[in-house]
Amino acid sequence: MFHLHSSLSYYLYPLPVDMRKSFYTLSGIVTSAMNNSIRNGGVFIFVNRDQNIMKILHMEYAGLVIYHKKLDSGRFKLPSFDENTVSLSLRWEDLMLMVQSVKLRPGKLLKKVNNMQLV
Repeated sequence: MFHLHSSLSYYLYPLPVDMRKSFYTLSGIVTSAMNNSIRNGGVFIFVNRDQNIMKILHMEYAGLVIYHKKLDSGRFKLPSFDENTVSLSLRWEDLMLMVQSVKLRPGKLLKKVNNMQLV
């Protein structure tokens, strides 16, 4: 069940994250780099270097949950931030804008020809 909504606090980690990381390593980033605690009920957002994969870490009723989104093409449009920022506080609307306002990369669109996809 999807338990994210507008009454939660959202935090974006602005540095690129290796998307092979899972629950405990991402929780470690929340604690050590973002100076926060996963147990505070916040929602923590991580994006890879290419900005085409997003993981969202959240503590729910029975334990940790990761939401994972990988784009076929394009990039997530991240908000502007200072290079010294370790955690960027967001609103629900900001997260929805990031997910819905995907920037397409020129020349990376797929063409379908005879049920085959060519790059």
